[in-house]
Amino acid sequence: MNLFGVFGAGGCGRGVMPLVRPMLPSFPQPCKLVFVDDRPVSTVVNGQDCITYDDFLAYPAKSRRMVLAVADGRQRESLANRCEADGVGFFDVRAPSMVQMDDVVVGIGAVLSPFVTLTSNVRIGKHFHANLYSYVEHDCVIGDYVTFAPGVMCNGNVVIEDHVYVGAGAMLRQGSSSVPLVIGCGATVGMGAVVTRSIAAGSTVAGNPARLMARR
Repeated sequence: MNLFGVFGAGGCGRGVMPLVRPMLPSFPQPCKLVFVDDRPVSTVVNGQDCITYDDFLAYPAKSRRMVLAVADGRQRESLANRCEADGVGFFDVRAPSMVQMDDVVVGIGAVLSPFVTLTSNVRIGKHFHANLYSYVEHDCVIGDYVTFAPGVMCNGNVVIEDHVYVGAGAMLRQGSSSVPLVIGCGATVGMGAVVTRSIAAGSTVAGNPARLMARR
């Protein structure tokens, strides 16, 4: 048996699971698909078995792979380190309606929801989450454990460093090849923000145009 898990049975995981089920014929057979949660509220969630992480490790399986359906990037990193230490591999989730154009490289463990678009010459790190209707335009570089809420508009020549969270409907203006727009490590962009200038690491911005609200 090849065991596949969606880590997290909360809202994020319940949105990812229906994208994984149609992928089953492409998985190594025979296979089993489950929710994995450290504190499962039920043994069955939306018709799918839900087990603890310890049970996932103990299940008699030829191989184990996971997608991390947790919105917080730093928590995803912690879970990824945990899985790697236990010999658990990862897999990507791509909705049939997502569009990927020329010369796009996406790291392992991505979740690309319905109607996501990645245009041309884009580089994206590991465990990236792009929610419904988000897009990444040309010549962008995105780090590890970055999260886009629904409807994020990331225009061309933008650099997004690790652990950034971009809220629903936020717009990142286009930079240039010589002076890209930079969103610093661990920054948070509020819902509906219009980002017209680079953001320092650890900052939280909101509004139109986006203004500094807090800084770690």
